[in-house]
Amino acid sequence: MTSTVDWLTRLVAFDTTSRHSNLELIDCVAGELRRLAIEPVLFDHEEDDGTRKASLFATFPTHDGRTDGGVVLSGHTDVVPVDGQDWDSDPFTVQERDGRLYGRGTADMKGFLAVIMSRLDAIAAVRLTEPLHLAFSYDEEVGLLGAGRMISQFPDHGITPASCIVGEPSGMRVVLGHKSINLFTVRFRGVAAHSSLTPQGVNAIHYAGRFIEFYRKLTGQWRQDGPFDEAYPVAFTTGGVNLISGGIAGNTVPDACEIEFEFRALGTVDTTPIVEQIRAHLFEVLEPDMQAEQPGAGIELTVKAQGPGLETDAEASVVALAHECGGHRTDEKVTYGTEAGQFHNAGIDSVVCGPGEIGVAHAANEYVEIEQLEACEAFLDTLIDRLGQERA
Repeated sequence: MTSTVDWLTRLVAFDTTSRHSNLELIDCVAGELRRLAIEPVLFDHEEDDGTRKASLFATFPTHDGRTDGGVVLSGHTDVVPVDGQDWDSDPFTVQERDGRLYGRGTADMKGFLAVIMSRLDAIAAVRLTEPLHLAFSYDEEVGLLGAGRMISQFPDHGITPASCIVGEPSGMRVVLGHKSINLFTVRFRGVAAHSSLTPQGVNAIHYAGRFIEFYRKLTGQWRQDGPFDEAYPVAFTTGGVNLISGGIAGNTVPDACEIEFEFRALGTVDTTPIVEQIRAHLFEVLEPDMQAEQPGAGIELTVKAQGPGLETDAEASVVALAHECGGHRTDEKVTYGTEAGQFHNAGIDSVVCGPGEIGVAHAANEYVEIEQLEACEAFLDTLIDRLGQERA
C-alpha cells in the first residue's frame, strides 16, 4: 500500500479545486509517464479569467505498437471547495485515522488516480495484448467540461478506445447506469419603474414566478407518470429550481431576475424533447407576454452543464471484464452523473467502478477506506494481467 498512499498524499496536496488550475498535478503525471517513455496528449484550455487547465490522455500500446481499441481508465483531477466546511484536519494533507484516509478528493476521486499512478511501472513492464489508456480530466465538478472537450477531439488525434472504466466512488461496485445532468440559468429582463407606477414597468420576478410554477408542475408530472426505473434510488426523472436572485428595493419594479434550474433524467430518457418543452414555454408563452407589456423586455436561457446519462448493456464486454477483475455485481443504478455517460455517448462502452463511497464525497472530513484502495489495487492488478501476456 505504500506507493498508493504516497501517491494519494501527493495528489491531494495539489489544490485542484475547480476554480484553480490543475496544471501542477497534470505536469506531475506527465513527468511520470515520460519517465516510462509514454508521451501524453494534453488538451489545454484557458478560462475567461486566464486560468489554464488541461486534460491528459496517454496510451500504453500493445507489445507490437497497436494503440486502437483497449481500455481507458478515466478520472477527473478537480475537487469541490472546502469553503465554510468544518474539517478536523487540513483538507489538503492526507491524515490516516482508524483505517481511513482523510482529505479533499480522497474518495472523489484521487484515490482511484493514486492507484493508477502506483501501477504505472507495472503497466509498462507488461507485454500488452490490448492497449491501456489513461484519461485524466478537469472541471468535472462544475459541469463535466474537461472530459467533453477532450472526447470531442479524439478523432483529431486518432484515439479510438473500445471501452472505459470510470473510477468514481462506487464501493468497487460495477455500475451500468446513471442519470443525465442538465443545468440551466434563465434570466428574465424586465423594465424598472417606481412601484407606484407598475404599468410603466415589467416585473421580472413575476415572470420568473410563472416559470417556476410551470416547472414545478412539469417535474410533478415526471414523478407521477414516469417513466420509472426501479434500479435507481429515485426511480423517475427529477428536477427543480434551486437558485433565484432578483430585485433591488422594496419600492422598485424589478427589471431583472435570474434563476438556476436543473433536471436529472433516467439514462433511457431522451432529454431533447424536455429542453424543447422548456424553451417553448419561455419563448412562446412568457416572452411574448413580457414584450406585450414593454417591447424591451425579454428572456435569456443559458446551458450551464449537460452530461448524458449512462445505460450500458449488461452483455457488453467491459461489464464482464470489470466483474472478472473483482468489481462487485449490482443491479443498482445511481442518480449522480459521471463522465462515463460522455464516453458511452461517443461509442465507448463504459462502466463506473472505483474505490470509496459517494456519500462522503463533497463533505467535510471526506475519506476513503484503506480497504477500498486495496480492493482497487487488486482490481487493477488483475486488469493489467488480463491485458498482458508476460513480463518484459
